Amino acid sequence: MEGGFESQLSSHGAGFLESSEKDDELRELGFGRLGCLHYRRRCKIRAPCCNEIFDCRHCHNEAKNSIESDHLDRHDIPRHELQKVICSLCGTEQDVQQNCINCAVCMGKYFCAKCKFFDDDVSKNQYHCDECGICRIGGEDNFFHCKKCGCCYSMLLKDSHHCVERAMHHNCPICFEFLFDTMKDITVLPCGHTIHLECVKQMELHFQYSCPVCSRSFCDMSSAWEKLDQEIASIPMPESYQNKMVWILCNDCGETSEVHFHIVALKCLSCNSYNTRQTQGGSASCSSRITEMAR
Repeated sequence: MEGGFESQLSSHGAGFLESSEKDDELRELGFGRLGCLHYRRRCKIRAPCCNEIFDCRHCHNEAKNSIESDHLDRHDIPRHELQKVICSLCGTEQDVQQNCINCAVCMGKYFCAKCKFFDDDVSKNQYHCDECGICRIGGEDNFFHCKKCGCCYSMLLKDSHHCVERAMHHNCPICFEFLFDTMKDITVLPCGHTIHLECVKQMELHFQYSCPVCSRSFCDMSSAWEKLDQEIASIPMPESYQNKMVWILCNDCGETSEVHFHIVALKCLSCNSYNTRQTQGGSASCSSRITEMAR
């Protein structure tokens, strides 16, 4: 309990805070000063799975799934089964509710009874999505729930996103964190697959420009393809290979083509992409130059 809270609570109990204005002041005690790295809030939770007390579910999951923990004891908290919270100011354990039954302090400016969730930082514009079954941030008016994808997306994508069934009900293909309830920003690639925005930025720093799930290019690669055109034109194949034909599958448009073999890369005849893979006609061609040409 932070300095000053005990005396103010004691005064309230003795009848010194009688006006509604002072009651409001009391409810705001500790606002913005209590909580953990994940949330500003004025309560702790008792985990229903292990009966231990933590600041929030993320604190529980990090502690119980740490490398120091016995792998047989590792687990995530069943978030919707939470039954008890502990007021951070007076220490009273109680059923889940927004205001403490003992000192009347508001334990979270944003409170969701369905998710048993508290947060004092309302600048996130939290809202509860019944179809997702969890609270999300960003403002309800700014998002829509796609029934096929099974998650909420920005309204900017409502008429343009490519649906992938249960698109966010899996781990990020780069860092392997579960995407559906992640606290990090998520982006939807043109192919419809979802990934952490920061993971995409890290891929771009390492000159990787294709979806790690389906291999489709997620940005404009036309300048890279032009450089490959020039390189291929400057490197003629030996005479014994000049008439060699191979079949390729394009990762970008999904079409198959029979093309002249070249050691540098193989160009799709349908969309002119070099993001292809050889399927028939001898040993696979080398596509490592695509990464270099994209730099």
